[in-house]
Formats: sequence, C-alpha cells, structure tokens
Amino acid sequence: MRRIFAGFLGIWMSVTALLAQDGDAIETVIGNQLQAFNDRDLQEAWSYASPNIKRLFGTPDNFGVMVERGYPMVWDNTDVQFLELLEVNGGQIQKVMIRDASGTLHTLLYQMIETPRGWQINGVQLLPGAQLGA
Repeated sequence: MRRIFAGFLGIWMSVTALLAQDGDAIETVIGNQLQAFNDRDLQEAWSYASPNIKRLFGTPDNFGVMVERGYPMVWDNTDVQFLELLEVNGGQIQKVMIRDASGTLHTLLYQMIETPRGWQINGVQLLPGAQLGA
C-alpha cells in the first residue's frame, strides 16, 4: 500500500511541477506581448501570436490595428496581474487582470497553445461586465 501511495505522490508532484513550469512560461509570453504593445513593437508582439492568429491577420500591422481598436486595454496597459491558469478541454486558459491607461480594470482570458516554438497566444476574450473602476 505504501508503494502505491508513494507512486501516486511521485506522479502528483511531477505533474504539479510541470504545470508550474507551464504557468511561468505562459505568464512570460503574455507579459512580453503586453510590454511589446506598450513599446509599440508590433513585430515583437506578433512573435507571441499563434499560427492561427498569424493566418487570420496576415501581418504585424493588421494585428496591431485589431488590438488597438478591439482591445485598447491591451494596447495601452499599465498594470497586469495574472490570476488562475485553467485547463479547459485539454487546453490552457490564463485569466489576466489588466489596468488600462485610464485606470479601469479589465479581466481577460488568454487561450494558449503549445507549439514547437513554445507557448503562444491563440486568442483573447474580454470577460463582459468585468470592468472595475480605479
């Protein structure tokens, strides 16, 4: 019985360590892209987008226009807080709270995919009604 428990404990610890590494890598990717938007470095921001996003928008400039118009809190972010990392249908969703340039808080869900180049952003969803005043 001890061996079985020890085996389960070992597996659980390994899985927990891998999830923590994934969480750190995912936060780094999102944080780097947010900084790239603040720096107006569209090429750098584009590098964190998944192949699906790149096919959809075609160029870093088109991508930048979409983010500026559709996600102004991402385009001009002043504070970022990473909330929980969720597993949904086998995929990873990172919940992020972002403060925009006017001080309003927004909660977004970042859909992440693991590619040969590492974790990449495959989509972002703004949670409705999640805006909070300064």
